[in-house]
Amino acid sequence: MTNLDTKTISLDSLGIKNATLRYQLTSEELHNATIEKGQGKETTLGAIAVNTGEFTGRSPKDRFIVKDDVTKDKVWWGDINIPFDSEKFDKLYDKVVGYLSNKELFVRDSYACADENYKLNIRVVNEYPWSNMFAYNMFLRPTEEELKNFSPEWTVINAPGFMADAKVDGTRQHNFAILNFSKKIALIGGTGYTGEIKKGIFSALNFILPVYKNTLPMHCSANVGKDGDTAIFFGLSGTGKTTLSTDPNRSLIGDDEHGWTAENTVFNFEGGCYAKVINLSKEQEPEIYGAIKKGAILENVILDEKGNVDFDDTSITQNTRVSYPIYHIENIQTPSIGKNPKNIFFLTADAFGVLPPISKLTPGQAAYHFISGYTAKVAGTEAGVTEPLPSFSACFGAPFMPLHPTRYAEMLSEKMKETGVNVWLVNTGWTAGPYGIGHRMKLKYTRAMINAALNGDLGEMSYDNYHTHSVFGLAQPRQCPGVPSEMLSQRKAWDNDVEYYKTAHKLANSFRSNFKKFEEYANEEILAGGPPIIEE
Repeated sequence: MTNLDTKTISLDSLGIKNATLRYQLTSEELHNATIEKGQGKETTLGAIAVNTGEFTGRSPKDRFIVKDDVTKDKVWWGDINIPFDSEKFDKLYDKVVGYLSNKELFVRDSYACADENYKLNIRVVNEYPWSNMFAYNMFLRPTEEELKNFSPEWTVINAPGFMADAKVDGTRQHNFAILNFSKKIALIGGTGYTGEIKKGIFSALNFILPVYKNTLPMHCSANVGKDGDTAIFFGLSGTGKTTLSTDPNRSLIGDDEHGWTAENTVFNFEGGCYAKVINLSKEQEPEIYGAIKKGAILENVILDEKGNVDFDDTSITQNTRVSYPIYHIENIQTPSIGKNPKNIFFLTADAFGVLPPISKLTPGQAAYHFISGYTAKVAGTEAGVTEPLPSFSACFGAPFMPLHPTRYAEMLSEKMKETGVNVWLVNTGWTAGPYGIGHRMKLKYTRAMINAALNGDLGEMSYDNYHTHSVFGLAQPRQCPGVPSEMLSQRKAWDNDVEYYKTAHKLANSFRSNFKKFEEYANEEILAGGPPIIEE
């Protein structure tokens, strides 16, 4: 055990009694403990592979926020932010800490937010060693000196083996993830999916930063160029956020969660990356592949008897994942802070194959598409999905946003106007037809388009440089270095105008229908940013 393991800590104040505490174990110790307990296997890459059990992804219908004096008038209550009664929380909490008492537990002190002015100290209490290893990877790691006087502000209590009684406890089913802002506790039970740990703290920061710190929290990745220009990448799962921000020519600030301060700096919330590994290859994504080594945790992948990983096998889930500390990536920004934001990319995997591969947005369009948060589900990803389905997640992260989406959109619009940042919509999805007919955009072309935007090679807004999309009103470049001109026009790539426009109008109507719930909160500029209504 490490020297820190001998530090005297107590969980009595949390109500956890007589537990055997494994405090601040190293990544290697947690790796070994996982194997010794039969909860994981070492792969030929050196990383450990675990199975998260019944849940291989988040369970958004089982995420709750305690409704009390702190939250009742600020949170946007509804299907995303589901209220939970304070008294029921207290009773459920007592059950969970009773369950954890007398057990061997893994405890980690860490923090979120790389900027010292926004630092949030966190204590994580885990039932399983690999869950604690995930916390080591994903949160920022204090030095031994910082740990001497460490005082946690928030506590994550993670009990995958505890099953709630829905009728008694007030949950929907046996699993739950509950935020209590008054007590500063994230209580998680009944699920082994590690993403609930980091998303609990992310959700808390999405409330704390805008309400108390005048800082915009973002579900995005970010990197910085050699000239110090910061680029921000928004996108839902599967759109390429991690892949495209991990660039050998730019230093990675962070993979998933950031804050944009009043001083116009961008800081990472986390100390690691949590990447999808479905169909991962060394050739296509060498940086991520190279990060999968001792210290990384693979989730729900398939191994052969020798420990070789089959990244193409989705028999457990499409949502196979790896977590690793950010220092597994060679080219990183230290500390994880960037200045001078110059470009923002909204990534969407349009399975209908109609949105331009890249387009430049006006401020109104940027706010509209930010609030919309569009991507698409493809056939086979969920039961009953037989053709592409539009999927909208406000601010590209609705499940983690406690406030009304327009609050975040207004903050983003202000930032855009202050900095003059360029905003681009990038379709990493399908071309030459929808899913099942066309094919996925080639990664090399998407990278070339993003590099051209970063380098200023797409030119000023003019008729010679840009064409306005007739259905979506988006300005799409006519030429881009390294990309065939026919690839820049989806209509040409389809080679079937009737079907193309039929599909484009169908998607445009989905945008309009989704946005109706935001119309009363949006100004004229934002409303004008959507697909124009074409008179028959």
